[in-house]
Amino acid sequence: MAPRVLIDATAVPADRGGLGRYVDGLLAALGALGADVAVVCQRVDAERYGRMLPNAQIVAGPASLANRTARLAWEQTGLPLIAEHVGARVLHTPNYSVPLHSPVPVVTTIHDATFFSEPELYPAARGAFYRAAIRSAVRRASRCIVPSKATREELVRLLEADPTRIDVAYHGVDHAIFHPPSDAERAHIFARLGLRDQQYVAFLGAFEPRKNVPSLVRGWVQAVKDMEKPPALVIAGGAGWDDDIDAAIAEVPAHLRVIRPGYLRIADLAGYLGSAEVVAFPSHGEGFGLPVLEAMACGAAVLTTYRLSLPEVGGDAVAYTEPDAVSIGRALAALLADPDRRRALGEAAYRRSLEFSWTASAEAHLASYERAAGEA
Repeated sequence: MAPRVLIDATAVPADRGGLGRYVDGLLAALGALGADVAVVCQRVDAERYGRMLPNAQIVAGPASLANRTARLAWEQTGLPLIAEHVGARVLHTPNYSVPLHSPVPVVTTIHDATFFSEPELYPAARGAFYRAAIRSAVRRASRCIVPSKATREELVRLLEADPTRIDVAYHGVDHAIFHPPSDAERAHIFARLGLRDQQYVAFLGAFEPRKNVPSLVRGWVQAVKDMEKPPALVIAGGAGWDDDIDAAIAEVPAHLRVIRPGYLRIADLAGYLGSAEVVAFPSHGEGFGLPVLEAMACGAAVLTTYRLSLPEVGGDAVAYTEPDAVSIGRALAALLADPDRRRALGEAAYRRSLEFSWTASAEAHLASYERAAGEA
């Protein structure tokens, strides 16, 4: 019999983002599988998770959890008490950090190891916090869940983590949200972006140095500057600290157009990703690469890099480039000049996206929970 699991969803941000899509996708799939779960979350999410998991026990945490520092302190004291209160046999913390003392085995998700492999890409304080959290998780958690084989290999290589205590559970994608767009969805996003009939290259993600947006901007300029009808570059997303993005955009010639719409509603993402000539995600490295999978599910031609987990996600269904601006420019120019290849990539990407489901991810999580409970 599968153990009762308390899942800590208190770290999910208001804008959901990648962590929110992971936690929401996982919880919905666990509920559909009939798993015995309880969820602790921020008060604003209690109703949402109650609707998603009508048979689960939902615990609304204190209002102070909206403050990150308060939440991390509560994780050490309040979270173990709730695990006891709900009768959990396993506690899952899905965002790196773990309580130092828990009455039940802890499973934690470590999303990537680039805090160790490329520390220069993070502010000093942020990098130090996550490196400490990951070290603690590797030492203290009964099991660690990672979203790719590449991340498992990095933890073993960089931290000498025990590979027998690391379980790989690929992320899924919600095809009700991410799908080839309808004509109406296409028309809506073009109107939303003010594009009329101008085509565009799309980026979606956080504005962090690891995402490599400045090189994308400079590569796009090289690819399109001499075209008669150059596609715009749309950089959607937010929440980051890469100041070089503004500098790169300042270099863009006046006849080219960069659009920064900020956050897009999740209902707009199928239209946004699926209507792009190319979705470019030239990251320096990912633990998984959820934006790549989501673009694939929308039938987009995707350009990404060979770094870390990205080939595990994209396989032969995406185009690849090195992360420097010159290489991005060449690869992007080749794709923009070849509509037949873009179409073939989009079709292959959609087919490959069907191999990734939240149901399969939830089943892998359940297996990890059972291993943790068996080791207690």
